[in-house]
Amino acid sequence: MLASDLRVALFSGNYNYTRDGPTQALNLLVGHLLDQGAAVRVYAPTTETPAFAPTGDLVSVPSFAIPGERGEYRLARGLPAATRRDLEAFAPNILHLSAPDFLGYSAVRWARRRGIPRVASLHTRFETYLRYYHVGFLAPVFIGIQRRFYNRVDCVMPPGESMAAVIRGWGVTTPTRIWSRGIDHDRFRPDRRDLAWRRSLGIADDELAIGFLGRLVKEKGLDVFVEVLAELRARGVPHRALIVGEGPARDWFQQQVPEAVFAGFQSGDDLGRAVASMDVFFNPSVTETFGNVTLEAMAAGVPVVAARATGAIDLVDEGETGFLVPPRDCAAYADAIGRIQADPALHARLGAAGHRKAGAYRWEAVNQRVVETYLAVA
Repeated sequence: MLASDLRVALFSGNYNYTRDGPTQALNLLVGHLLDQGAAVRVYAPTTETPAFAPTGDLVSVPSFAIPGERGEYRLARGLPAATRRDLEAFAPNILHLSAPDFLGYSAVRWARRRGIPRVASLHTRFETYLRYYHVGFLAPVFIGIQRRFYNRVDCVMPPGESMAAVIRGWGVTTPTRIWSRGIDHDRFRPDRRDLAWRRSLGIADDELAIGFLGRLVKEKGLDVFVEVLAELRARGVPHRALIVGEGPARDWFQQQVPEAVFAGFQSGDDLGRAVASMDVFFNPSVTETFGNVTLEAMAAGVPVVAARATGAIDLVDEGETGFLVPPRDCAAYADAIGRIQADPALHARLGAAGHRKAGAYRWEAVNQRVVETYLAVA
């Protein structure tokens, strides 16, 4: 079988209605598959105001907004008759599931009855989100749902070895193949740094710009970010927080750190400029499966201070490209940031090493790995 023989049905809980790391990875993958001559059809919830145009053919699946604080995300109700008819007409020879939701479970059942091979990619640590929304006691239930789901496919594609170890700890026995992530090396590079742009935001050249990049949502560790900035102030470490991104928690975040610079949503070369203009990238999130933003900062030559958690531990070499800190240890985070601030030679060494390591992460190579996985499974 060749790549051009593949007929891939991709199921996702979000393909383009909200922009985040998983949606961008999935769209880039579909583009790569189409370039290889594969046929691809995507099944996912949609909205009337998508964040960006989808890559490939997107079939809208009926859905409802998730109740509570995260209403921007939607859940499909399963695999309704009209969607099943479309799927049967497409006649896939492999299914790719990107989320263990109602749609994913229904698609797995449909494929198992027909003997169609199934692969699943892993993008989100749903079980870690729960404590941020005061239902942490449900974590074992969510782990059980994911264990059952990933044991019903033929191959699981986590983004790194740390997540492969996590799901094995859950009791997932399905074989795994790593689907890492790539980076736009023209966009994220050290020479995008722009001191004039920083000054326009009110950041002085001698101020340590501590960067945050991503959707402003609670599960990104915003509470820890706030506490660490307070610790740095108490220690007299000069700094300004540079926040790049938007999200439902922006108002809360801005109230907690009113002295921070909120640059809003950035894209394209503007995003590359914003990241390269940071002095330290601080990522306290413990919910990442990979951490695209961490890799982007490394590519831009920015030293990283991150939680010692999935994603970051696959990317950050302790003391070489940045520092890994026990999650929620605010004093240790402040120690690491203060150490970088006080030692320009260390700052330069960490940034240069991160840039070199990020050079190995290229979209064409990592997406070709998915094609190879499809062919092996099929």
